[in-house]
Amino acid sequence: MRTSRLLVSGAMAALSACAVGPDFHRPLPPSTDQYTPAEQPEQTVSVEGHGGTAQHFVSGMDAPSRWWELFRCAALNELVDGALTNSPTVLQAQARLRAAQADLTAQGRAVLYPAVDAQLGVTREKVDPAAFGIANVPSAPAFTLYNTQVNVSYTLDLFGAKRRSIEGAAAGTEYQEYETQATRLTLAANIVSAAIRQADLQAQIDSTQAILNTETLQLGISEERYRVGGIALEDLENSRAQVAQLRASLPPLIAERQQVDHQLAVYTGKPPAQAAVPRFRLEDLQLPVEVPLALPSELVQKRPDVRASEALWHEAAANVGVATANLFPHLSISGSAGSERTRASEIVDGFNVWSIGATLMQPIFHAGELRAKKRSATASYEAAAYTYEQTVLESLQQVADTLRVLEADAATLQERSRQADSAAATSAIAQQRYGFGGISRMSLLDAQRQKLQADLDRQRAEAQRYMDTAALLHALNGAP
Repeated sequence: MRTSRLLVSGAMAALSACAVGPDFHRPLPPSTDQYTPAEQPEQTVSVEGHGGTAQHFVSGMDAPSRWWELFRCAALNELVDGALTNSPTVLQAQARLRAAQADLTAQGRAVLYPAVDAQLGVTREKVDPAAFGIANVPSAPAFTLYNTQVNVSYTLDLFGAKRRSIEGAAAGTEYQEYETQATRLTLAANIVSAAIRQADLQAQIDSTQAILNTETLQLGISEERYRVGGIALEDLENSRAQVAQLRASLPPLIAERQQVDHQLAVYTGKPPAQAAVPRFRLEDLQLPVEVPLALPSELVQKRPDVRASEALWHEAAANVGVATANLFPHLSISGSAGSERTRASEIVDGFNVWSIGATLMQPIFHAGELRAKKRSATASYEAAAYTYEQTVLESLQQVADTLRVLEADAATLQERSRQADSAAATSAIAQQRYGFGGISRMSLLDAQRQKLQADLDRQRAEAQRYMDTAALLHALNGAP
């Protein structure tokens, strides 16, 4: 007990000593209050029709962690929740986090407490006095030796090597925690993007099929006109080529939409053949009107990829301390007490053997190995600092890029809407003229085809606006 008290007291004294190496401090956030070099956009233009509402960027407002709920789609929320619960990617990240936490606990306790081991042994021995130079002495008969022993050992952390290693392990655990958060947010973003992409592809399929039906009717008219000599064969073949080209564009669209369905199934942790993937339409989603836009200083403290990079920087700083401490002496103390008897019944009569000792080890010659390791740790620390700086810059760039893209998306949708409105007006006029016999059915079908194409172009612009809105919300919460 006296030895144990000495060991614990020594450990506490060592833990209060100074630790060599740099003390890590959280870096200051960016001082800028906006993302773009020019005037930061506050809102987009508005457009008539679904998905055309003007978006307002509310500076200084935090985006909710469940940002996908801003799209007001119950089926989408349910799909994301199911994926966050069952996705192997998320479960894998959570398992890695638990492993890192367990490793940290094991390493911390190994440093804070001495190692205590109990030993129990039985050996059968025979001693020959002649082996020790004692001649003419008869050998004793063989005997059984019973041994029980308690060993205590502890290495004092004089220069903080163990504390720095624990500090590094704690930073590594933080890194894994932020990686888990990033995995969850990235999975949610992938699901939202895939759902919007599925809706976009299905709308493209439907619109392309409608345009194909119109062009097929036009081809029938062209074939009839050719039979009566109204058009040349060249014109007929051109019509056939256009129909064949349009028909050939459908299978890739269908295959791509099916691939998106398969991907959504995998995101939810189910085989594609067994998953009940819902069908999404852009009409099922509401475009977020009030878009929260956190300040850059708040962004770097919230994004898990930035915090993960910071944790790796912290871990690298701790590794410098470990490499530095390894250049200095190491003091270890140990003790043992036990009982050695020739009768098993006497082994509990008390300790009759004991030892206590201390070992001081100072590295003298390692052919430059230890100093090279310190230089390597220092260089890795500097690299981690630059990696963190780059991660911060890229996160700011991602938000700035997406803000400008959303501005362009709204402007593009505005022009596509004008185009669709003009095409719709032209189609309506053509319908009236056809009713009065002013134009041929071929001209009417051509006007209808142009309207369908304009509607398709508008729908694709609308889908892109939804996609980029999701990208901005993810950039404000998650990782690229």
